[in-house]
Amino acid sequence: MDLQFTIDQELCTQCGACVDDCPFHIIELSPDYPALNPARAHHCIRCQHCLAVCPTGALSILGLNPDQSLPLPQSLPAADQVAALIRGRRSIRQFRPEPLDPHQIDHLLRTVANAPTGKNNRQCLFTLVDDRATMDELRRRTLEGLRRAVNEKRLGSDLGYFRHVVSAWDQGRDIIFRDAPHLLTVSVPKTVTTPDADMVIALTCFELLAAAMGIGTLWNAMIKWAFSQIDEDLYAALGVPDDHVRGYFLLFGRPAVQYHRTVQRDDYRLNRVRLV
Repeated sequence: MDLQFTIDQELCTQCGACVDDCPFHIIELSPDYPALNPARAHHCIRCQHCLAVCPTGALSILGLNPDQSLPLPQSLPAADQVAALIRGRRSIRQFRPEPLDPHQIDHLLRTVANAPTGKNNRQCLFTLVDDRATMDELRRRTLEGLRRAVNEKRLGSDLGYFRHVVSAWDQGRDIIFRDAPHLLTVSVPKTVTTPDADMVIALTCFELLAAAMGIGTLWNAMIKWAFSQIDEDLYAALGVPDDHVRGYFLLFGRPAVQYHRTVQRDDYRLNRVRLV
């Protein structure tokens, strides 16, 4: 495995930060400058901790240029800005019809690709619907599938509300997809060690960055429940592999509603543990 690990000796201060921070101890001072330990290099999970921790940008791995990384901490938002983002994000159920600029969606996905995953496996598959005609067809096939399930009395008592969803659709109201122009879901192979966490973390990062960009999102379990009740495999139609764990859906687009303040729900449940 060629990790393309290089050290600029003119910049390296021999501080040993990369040696100390490597999760799998594959870097050593050999004898003066950092180098890969050949016996352990195969344990590398490509986390890039070594590139990020080097104070002078002397280290490169995977052929990456440290000068192209954002500098820390000056690139980070202030804590009160992050707090306002968390408090101020809302579940959007009113969307404007126009699609987002494709460059904005690409920026969102490229950024979210940096979200943490178990063992840095980075196996999340982002399945995106960004075409209006495809969204309309997905709505139609979902609702017609639910209509068949209602007519054939295949819905259990806990999913009986889908009858009202179909009735609302006939009256021109889209309760499931909320007329959103875009849809995103994340899936990961079943062989991944932390599938549920990886998917939720990815969508959470997407949602928060979207909110910071003025883009509205809606976590949507109804789509997943609807897909489970209809007689057509819409996961296959979307290209989600059979051997993947399937996560939540996120609707997104420009909101057609504006909120002017955060809500106030600072109460929380706490289980404080002391063992000694």
